[in-house]
Parts: sequence; C-alpha cells; structure tokens
Amino acid sequence: MIKCNVTVCGTVSKAATCRTNKEGKPFVSFAINVVIPAKSGMNKTIEVSVIKDGTMDETDMPIQNQLIEVTGTLIPRKRGEAMYYNLTASDINHEPAEAEDCIKGELELRGKVGKKIDEKTDKKGIPYWLFSAFSAEKVSDGFEYVWVRFFLFDGKREAWLQPGARIQVKGTLGLSVFNDRLDFTCRVSEMKEYVPSQEGQPGQGQVAQ
Repeated sequence: MIKCNVTVCGTVSKAATCRTNKEGKPFVSFAINVVIPAKSGMNKTIEVSVIKDGTMDETDMPIQNQLIEVTGTLIPRKRGEAMYYNLTASDINHEPAEAEDCIKGELELRGKVGKKIDEKTDKKGIPYWLFSAFSAEKVSDGFEYVWVRFFLFDGKREAWLQPGARIQVKGTLGLSVFNDRLDFTCRVSEMKEYVPSQEGQPGQGQVAQ
C-alpha cells in the first residue's frame, strides 16, 4: 500500500467530463500536467488523472490550460515501465497559492525494506539513516513494485529495522527527477514494524518518532 495526501499545483491538460461509477454515482474527471524539477538532466512533466465526486453543475470545473491547485489523495501505480498517478480530489482551487508546479504533502507506505540500510551524515554534520522500501501490488499473474527512499532523522534505529523487514511508515513526501526517472523520497515522521495478524489485520509494532 502506498498513498500520498497531497496538494498538487499544475496545468489542466484534459478538459473535465462527467461519468458514473459502478454504483451509478456521478463523478467528474480531468487531467493536469505537473512539471517535476530534475536533480540531473531535464525536468519531467507527469500527467495526474483527477476524479471528484459530483456532477459538472455541482463542481466548479477548471478549463483547459488553466493553472489550478487540487487537494486530495494521490495513488501512484506502476505498469511495466509506465507510472500512473491517480488523484481523488477533495477540493479544487482556481487561485492556487503556489506560482509554480508542485506536489506537496505526506506519504504513507506499507511494504518491505530493501537490501541496504546506511548510516549517513548531512552537510550540517547531523547523522541519519538512509534506506529504501517498496510497496507491491498484485497485477494479473505477477506483481508491480513502487520504491521509495526514506530518510530517518531524530531517532535511533530500532532493532527490527533490517533488510527485508516489513514496515509501516509515513512522512514528508519529496519528488525529483534523476536521469528522466521520477524518484519518491520521504522524511520519516512515524514508523513501526508491520506484523500481519492471522486475521489479516496489522499487528502493533514499536514506533519511532
């Protein structure tokens, strides 16, 4: 599981249309382009698909090429080499506070830690732990994986934080581009070991603040 509670600022690239879901309830959908800054190489433009409950009359829909701000829950999904970004909107602002494209907010992930956990020191001499973890999604007869790089400050490494450990974590989302690849990063604010119970519910693990 991976989801991001975010505010997205971008330009409308596909005009709004109204449809109904399986329960017959109406929703509007449109798309926005967001430019993600590059750490190396060129900036990358991604398309975010937006849906919002309601009809065209009930929702003040943006027009094509308009700069807007959308708040909601973003779910990234990987299919082969392609990434898709689906945003369920709770609010649409036609006068964004940000003058430039951005995706800001909090990331939540439940998944598994990768093969390396490194102790690092930042430019101010402050130590932190750096590791990656992935969320897996069952697709047809296989799985797709979305990786996130985590920075753990302000807390010691718990004994359970080992390569291959199951983890439940949330923190500040970061997005950047390196060699035309979009990188997800997260500065940890809460973290615990994920221990599935026999009933299929999360167990309680230790929490690192």
